Amino acid sequence: MLDTTNSPSTALTVATTAFIDGQHIAAKNTYQNIDPASGAVLGDVSRCDADDVDKAVASARAAQAGWAATKPEVRADLLQALAALILANADELTQLESEDTGKPLTQARTDATVLARYFTFYARAIDSYYGLALPVDENFHVYTRREPLGVCGSVIAWNYPMQLFGRAVAPALATGNTVVIKPADETPRTAVRIAELAIEAGIPAGVLNIVTGIGIEAGAALAAHPGINHIGFVGSTAVGTSIAEAAAQNVIPAVLELGGKSPHIVFPDADLDQAASFITKGILQNAGQTCSAGSRLLVHVDVEEELLAKLKTNFEAVTIGPGSDDLDLGPLVSRKQQKRVNDFVQGANGTIITGGNIPTSFETGAFFEPTIIAGVDATSDIAQNEVFGPVLVAMTFQDEDEAVALANGTDYALMAAVWTKDVSRAHRLARRVQAGQVYVNAYGAGGGVEYPFGGFKKSGYGREKGLESLDAYTATKTVIVKL
Repeated sequence: MLDTTNSPSTALTVATTAFIDGQHIAAKNTYQNIDPASGAVLGDVSRCDADDVDKAVASARAAQAGWAATKPEVRADLLQALAALILANADELTQLESEDTGKPLTQARTDATVLARYFTFYARAIDSYYGLALPVDENFHVYTRREPLGVCGSVIAWNYPMQLFGRAVAPALATGNTVVIKPADETPRTAVRIAELAIEAGIPAGVLNIVTGIGIEAGAALAAHPGINHIGFVGSTAVGTSIAEAAAQNVIPAVLELGGKSPHIVFPDADLDQAASFITKGILQNAGQTCSAGSRLLVHVDVEEELLAKLKTNFEAVTIGPGSDDLDLGPLVSRKQQKRVNDFVQGANGTIITGGNIPTSFETGAFFEPTIIAGVDATSDIAQNEVFGPVLVAMTFQDEDEAVALANGTDYALMAAVWTKDVSRAHRLARRVQAGQVYVNAYGAGGGVEYPFGGFKKSGYGREKGLESLDAYTATKTVIVKL
């Protein structure tokens, strides 16, 4: 990055610039990057505008034909080389991610490892990604080609900056596209550092470009730019709607991964200890700032009291502190997000089982207590909308039909979990519950790199991860030859 002198606050970077055509580009204006654990300034960030976005898109356009013409095996080798450099620089990336997001070091290191896995997975996948022969008529030789779309733009969220970067960039580059990334306002540094590593790995300048800045400025300019051929977005449904409108104006495909209000559906025959463990991690990981967080607990009336007691014990055992202390729960990403979570909780109906407050033990930082609220009205604000904090809301059901109605009773449909030992019931609910991923007797934040991920309803459309992502970044061309 522009200035890599260590500051007294342990930040690795003082100034963060855009990275366009293999070079650092300072914008005309800057804004401050704030450490959510302390409120300290981590450094200035270039506040890119529409002119900077134009430069990035032009750079990507100029590089695209050459990159697409590069043999898949060569692209694969370069992505593998980038994965190796990410792992070699994992300590630095971990610290940057922890400082920017506030998440504990262990979680940030996991993100760096998963980032490398994205590039490894798609490097291997592209070696066997082919079109089809269509032997329909012996008088014609017909086949399909999967061709890159061109220049792909992506606006990524602040909760998992490295993982979301890998999710967007690796399949796009593997299939011969070039990319312009707009990282989140609050978490820009790892994106720029990874772009530097891409150059070091041998990926040509212009293939990967980073425009830092404010969402309504740089992000909006990128989404609406007539020079891109695909747009991806991870974030709120409100912003996703504006991204979709911009894509429609330019008649380009969009992949949107938006909000979630994912339910855990717990039946009386479930292993409650196992369920409690997964439910706890599923809402407290990254301080609940996960689109796929299991934020709703739908529990059968017969086991409500027992399960809530186990969860209360788990929540109250959680250790809280700055990401650098590497405890269980770090701060929220900003004071603004802390206020939003607090407003949701203070306005909630139901009974607070544990938590519910901004902890008084921290004079600075955007911390919030792990919180369980039981007896919540299913139609209330906190049961319907994404809180994006360490807050679990609980409600009860008496039979399968009621459980399904509650599970499907929000505008979101990203993930769900079914907890039961009845295999038939598990498959029935997996079919009936609206969600892009359904876990049975387990739960994970979107699953592994290999599992297609995305939602229904207002959780977005399109699929990322897995082999399906290769289709999202290519178009089918059919060739028909008269013999």
